[in-house]
Order: sequence, then structure tokens, then C-alpha cells
Amino acid sequence: MKKLSLLVLGLALACNSSQKTVSEAPQPKPMASPVAYAETITQEDLKEHLYTYASDEFEGRETGTPGQKKAVEYIKAHYESLDVPPAQSNGNYFQKVPLEVSKVPEGTMSINNTTFELGEDILTFSAAKGNYTNIVYAGYGIEDGDYSDYSGIDVTGKFVLIKAGEPVNENGMYEISGNMEKSVWSNASEAIGKKSDIAHSKGAKGILYYDMLSFPRFQGYFQFMKNNKSGRMQLASDNSDDILIYLNDAAAKTLKGDIEEDHVPKPITTDIKMDITSGNDEINSENVVAFIEGTEKPEEYVIISSHLDHIGVTADGQINNGADDDGSGTVALLEIAQAFKKAADEGNGPKRSMVFLHVTGEEKGLLGSRYYTDVDPVVPLENTVANLNIDMIGRIDPNYTGARNYLYLIGSDKLSTELHNLSEEVNKKYTNIEFDYTYNDENDPNRFYYRSDHYNFAKNNIPIIFYFNGTHADYHRPGDTPDKINYDLLENRSRLIFHTAWEIANRPSRLLVDKAAD
Repeated sequence: MKKLSLLVLGLALACNSSQKTVSEAPQPKPMASPVAYAETITQEDLKEHLYTYASDEFEGRETGTPGQKKAVEYIKAHYESLDVPPAQSNGNYFQKVPLEVSKVPEGTMSINNTTFELGEDILTFSAAKGNYTNIVYAGYGIEDGDYSDYSGIDVTGKFVLIKAGEPVNENGMYEISGNMEKSVWSNASEAIGKKSDIAHSKGAKGILYYDMLSFPRFQGYFQFMKNNKSGRMQLASDNSDDILIYLNDAAAKTLKGDIEEDHVPKPITTDIKMDITSGNDEINSENVVAFIEGTEKPEEYVIISSHLDHIGVTADGQINNGADDDGSGTVALLEIAQAFKKAADEGNGPKRSMVFLHVTGEEKGLLGSRYYTDVDPVVPLENTVANLNIDMIGRIDPNYTGARNYLYLIGSDKLSTELHNLSEEVNKKYTNIEFDYTYNDENDPNRFYYRSDHYNFAKNNIPIIFYFNGTHADYHRPGDTPDKINYDLLENRSRLIFHTAWEIANRPSRLLVDKAAD
């Protein structure tokens, strides 16, 4: 009996041991609450950062200047103090962005023996030399869907004459949209770049561009650079033999007298002589890129960005401190990174990797972000889940008619319905900011969707949100100083962005891209 009892007892213990093993199988770790980490983003810390970052010592942080160098060193020191490592495999926080400033060119161009002066009748920002007799008129220079101005013409190695605007049929309807609504081809700023890209992809040597309405604006920009002995900054990789020359009414009609009435592409036999000289100066600048590796999906990335530069010092010595533009975005990003690092240190790091991207050259044409996306992505674009871009979130738009606790959101629904819905849900759960989508309208004349660094991600089919408080009287003026920032709003807006990034980084599946980029 004693042996039987012992046997029964042994079986019972074995059974209990087996049941205990099953019941203690590893379970998925529940996601920690982000609230405590969001609360580390405080008015006091934001203010302390900004009173340094937007101080006179940083001299307006113009791209390539000593003030901008102080800015990147400040950002780097912050990440080093947090022990947040650089994103680049070489161990450097600085991603060098090779830039050039093209000097304002000088010279003339003659068309059929009539001379036109640079800066008066024609405008260009690059050198152009040579004699050309075969020009191709490409009408509006558009290729979109079934419509193409390049059908039946060869522009390889030739200059292409293009005019502004888009085709309209005999019923007054726009051919591209198929209705009475203008398309992107009627937007002067965007259309020039798109039409130029098409012409160059067809092998064109250069472009002669006729836009009677916009010529005075281009001329004003040219004269400003000439008077200030400054040139256009660009990526060094942009420097090529491609030439873009703007023509005024007289120059365009000397080349083709019926250019306004005739829309049919065709070769033109003419005589053009170009004698325009220029030169380039190298500029050294850099993005700053820091990184927290994901715990479960380290090969997927959420990028939060802001631009570190501003417009520097005026001709009469006044400093444009850029506290809101984009000091507010920069210090918000520093604090958001700190919150994520605290979570990681406590074992609650994000499932996806976080990239904290401070870009240079935004004020010069989104150059730092374009270098990152188009030339040297630090992490693969195809594995980049989203970009949250912060550009001016510390002030109140004086034209805003709602409550002060608002924020303009741009682009959240352009590529991903899931991102838009997530953004709305996060805000209702944590911050209760009034979202204003005024500038998200495709027909908004400000075209802000195309004017900050998020656009270089969006064009690569990466879902984005652009956070923005709108412009104000101190925009791009010496009055944009730290004492005018609404630090309570900056705190709440920064926490919103942290919460949104947290949800994106920790959700089970990456955001679905269900819409196409423009």
C-alpha cells in the first residue's frame, strides 16, 4: 500500500508539473500605456531648448553658415546625452548633403539676330552657350494619361519650346481633367518642374519656357539674387547640362509669333545664339539622423522629421531667429525622441524602429529631405511605414477663427485611409486638439502639401502627416522669436505627434497604402 501511495503521489506531482508548464507558456507582452512617456514632453523643457536653439547665437541657422553648424551640434549633443545612437551605420549623426550655389549668370541670347538681355527679356539660373537652329515646339509640354504633346516629335538633343497652361477643348472643358476644373498643369510652380522633367526624360538639351503671367515673379526673384550677390542653392547632383530659360512676351513671340494661338507641336527652324556664363560654389551642410531600434519589427521604420535650418541674417544685420519656423518643430522632435528613449529604457521600446530626422536646406527648396529620399536613404524607403513631419507648431494663425487649441493637418488622407483614421482616433483619445483640414484641400492656393519636407516622402508613396499652425505676421521675419511661442500649445501638439507615432510604431500591421501618390 505504501508503494502504491507513493506511485499515486508521484503521478499527481508529475501531472501538476505538466499543467504548470502549459499554463506558464510565454504570452505576448501587452503594449504599455504611452501616457507617462508623453508627459515627459513639457512646456519647460521645450522652452529651455528653444530659447537656446532660436537665440541670436545661432544667427538664423541659414544653410551652410556657422549658425547652422551650431544648430547641428546642438541636436547631436542632445542625442548623445540621451544615448540615442546615430542611424547611419558609420556611427555618424551627420549625413553630409552636398550642395552648390549657382552664381547669378550673365550674358545674352539672340533669336533671329534680335538680342535679348538676361534679367530683362530672358531669365535663367545656369550657364548656356552655343548656337542652335533646330527647336521643337511642344505646345504645353504635357504627357498625362492618354494625352501627350510629344506624340510624333523627337526632342533628343534639342531645345524644346513650351508654354504655360493646359489644353482646353472647344466646349471650354479642360482635356486632362475632362471637366471645368483645372488640373495640376495649370499651377505655375508645380507645372514647371513636371514639364521640365518630362522634356528631360525625352532627351531634350534644354527648355525655353513661356509663361507671360509668371515672368514678372521670376524676374523679381532673379533681380533679388543679383542685387544681393546670391545664387540659387541646389543639390550638387542636380548640376547638369540641362538648361531652363524663361522667355518674356517679346522673346517668345520673336521665336514663334503665334505661340498663344497655336497648340500643335512641331519643329521650328530658327537661329538662336546663347552666350550666358555662370559658376558654382560648394556648400557644406548636413542632416542629423538618430535612431531607436524596434523590438519586434526592427526592419520597418517610422520617420519623424523637422527642418533644422532657417533664413539667416537680413542685409541690414537683423537676425531671423526662426523660433516657430522651424525651431518649434526641432525642439518638439528632440522631446519626442526623449520620450521614446525613456520607454525603451524601461523595456517598452517601440515594436518598429524610430528614425528622428532633422533635415537641412528646407528653406532652399526641400533640399535635405530630397537628398535623403532621392539620393541616400539611411533606411530603405520601401520599409518606411510613415513620415510625420513637423513644421511650425508653436504659434496661432491670426486668421484662425476657431478655438486656440487647433492644428492644421495636411496630407493624412492622401495615401492611407488607415493613417487618417488612426490620427483622428489618437487625438480623440489623448489630446483633443481641433483638427483643421483647410490646407488639405487640393484646390487651396497655398499648396502647402508641396511646400515642406513630407512631400519628398509622399512622392515615394510613403504615408505622411504634415503638422502646421499656419503662417503669421512674423513668418520669415526677425520677429519670429522664442518669446512669442505658445508653449502650452507646443506641448500638447508635441504630445499628439508622439502618441500618433507610438500607435503607428506598435500596431500589428504596417499602414495600408490604398491611394496613389500624385
